[in-house]
Amino acid sequence: MDNFPSKLVENAVNELSRLPGIGKKTALRLALHLLKQEEIAVENFGNSVIKMRKECKFCEQCHNISDHDVCEICNNQKRNHSFICVVEDVRDVMAIENTSQFNGVYHVLGGIISPIEGIGPSDLTINSLIEKVAKGGITEIIMALPATIEGDTTIFYISKQLKLYDIMISTIARGIAVGDNLEYTDEITLGRSIINRTPYSFSS
Repeated sequence: MDNFPSKLVENAVNELSRLPGIGKKTALRLALHLLKQEEIAVENFGNSVIKMRKECKFCEQCHNISDHDVCEICNNQKRNHSFICVVEDVRDVMAIENTSQFNGVYHVLGGIISPIEGIGPSDLTINSLIEKVAKGGITEIIMALPATIEGDTTIFYISKQLKLYDIMISTIARGIAVGDNLEYTDEITLGRSIINRTPYSFSS
């Protein structure tokens, strides 16, 4: 796909194809679609992306995405702040919130431990989770991480770090197939997994 009729279109295609899951053919289709739209519509599209990148923040307490320094969930006093649900990324927060089965707060790790990909504990927000627990007031940590080797490794590591604290550590029930990500799990199964969570135990 080298014979672009316009350098401007080619540049747009190259940028769009940088997005995950977008190949050159799809990028061209998107670029041509935008070219057919009203100029104001395309400006609104571009401005919304720029505004998101410039102004979107990460919550100081849980690391979820937010329009403010502290997200709406952490700011909600009606939620049970003694329950912390630990998740891999912000998509998992959205998936669990859609179940309406959890009334605690979250902690977004920003990934999971994966030596193959060069991701270690220091690359995640594990230290801030431990600091949060050390301050007191936390009664349960719910590990809602993928049912994979990397997910289990991360749960094991965090649990060892929290071993000295008098809190319950639980994992969501394995109604979720091994290898599945939470964001692709249907709301009923995910909701039941939260409700039927089980205590986590490990060999030291």
